Amino acid sequence: MIAHEIAHGYAALRQGDPTAFQLGRLTWNPVRHIDPFMTILLPAMLWIGSGGKVVLGGAKPVPVNPRNYRHYKRGDIIVSLAGVATNFVVAIACAVLIVVFGVAGKALAAATATFGILQVMMVYGVYLNLALIAFNLIPIPPLDGSHVAKYLLPVRWSWRYQQLGRYGIVVLIILLWFPAVLNAWMAPADYVTQHLLSAVDRFVLPSATQWFAP
Repeated sequence: MIAHEIAHGYAALRQGDPTAFQLGRLTWNPVRHIDPFMTILLPAMLWIGSGGKVVLGGAKPVPVNPRNYRHYKRGDIIVSLAGVATNFVVAIACAVLIVVFGVAGKALAAATATFGILQVMMVYGVYLNLALIAFNLIPIPPLDGSHVAKYLLPVRWSWRYQQLGRYGIVVLIILLWFPAVLNAWMAPADYVTQHLLSAVDRFVLPSATQWFAP
């Protein structure tokens, strides 16, 4: 999530808006990206209220000022998609590291268990980053997908559509209670995940399979 938010801020900076940079949000320090409600309270309340079945949370959104973009529409789309593009790069990097750790684990027998644990971490990295892409592209304001969807609507409809942002969290929470709908939306991410992991499956160490079967 931190990489996702930094990508938004960096893309905004490249498009002419220094807001995130000036506020010190282009940092890997996780503390700067913690939001008391989104990162702590909301996940905790949903977890407790659902008996551990539902959880939703996020990092503190990076502040941007679209009025500073050199080209408003293009800048808005680029900044909005920068986060999910970064998640895709991270997912691919995790898949590559599964191969690297697999080769290293076979070459260094004494460290096989350690490299197996690292592979498990990378497998989860693939799953989580591709899931974040699908979730953030849900066209519900203020998620990233809505910043693209709004340009596909007539101006009057687009304005009303953006007003849904004030109820976005509520709509997302309701959506979580309809797993069939959410699973259908997430299906492409699951498909890509399975094929990406299948491509590197032969490099997975035996010590990794005891923790997680990709």
